[in-house]
Amino acid sequence: MRRVVDIGRRIELVPMDPHFNDISIGLYRQGANNGNNTPVFLVHTYSRISGAAERIEAVVAAMQVLGGMLKNADGLLHFPCNSAHEMACRRVFLEACKLAPDTPAEPRPLSILDKKSQLMVTVDSRGEGIYRVTAEGEGRGAARRISAIAGGLAKLGEMEPVATDERDTVAFACGQSHDALVGLLLMRAPNVRVALREEEMGAARGVLSAPSQQPPSQ
Repeated sequence: MRRVVDIGRRIELVPMDPHFNDISIGLYRQGANNGNNTPVFLVHTYSRISGAAERIEAVVAAMQVLGGMLKNADGLLHFPCNSAHEMACRRVFLEACKLAPDTPAEPRPLSILDKKSQLMVTVDSRGEGIYRVTAEGEGRGAARRISAIAGGLAKLGEMEPVATDERDTVAFACGQSHDALVGLLLMRAPNVRVALREEEMGAARGVLSAPSQQPPSQ
């Protein structure tokens, strides 16, 4: 009789990995880590083809760099603040899976050129998990665009707006800084609707395939 192992609740799925034999890769959340209440995350595939385990390890390693996450002795990921940041973790997972095996993961900068406004947008850490969005340039409606990008960060990272006259400041509820994570989210914040639509489409694409449904070993 086959043993059923509880690997947690699936929160994100890449149904076909274009970088490795179209295997499906899932991200699972588990509620406890070594008996405490720290949320931890498992990257998992049912595929047993040669190289699948190495591909999973590559995704895990990329998530550590892109999201500033840590890996425990069991190979499970968590944030240094021990908070879930589940929505942000899903984005880290999706971006990590997009990296080709020969592309090294690098932390994203805390500044981008916003193509819509042609503003150079920068996010400054103010400590205690607080980040302020600023911009340089002559773009039209700069204040409105800055506010929109701050709102995008808030949605993608489940951050909270901080009361200011300019509405340009957001914060993590955990009260700790996450520079790597903010740099990653900043890439998508100017087009937050597209990013959220991508996540919704991914959630609707199906379930993680069992071993019998995986592609045969090449």
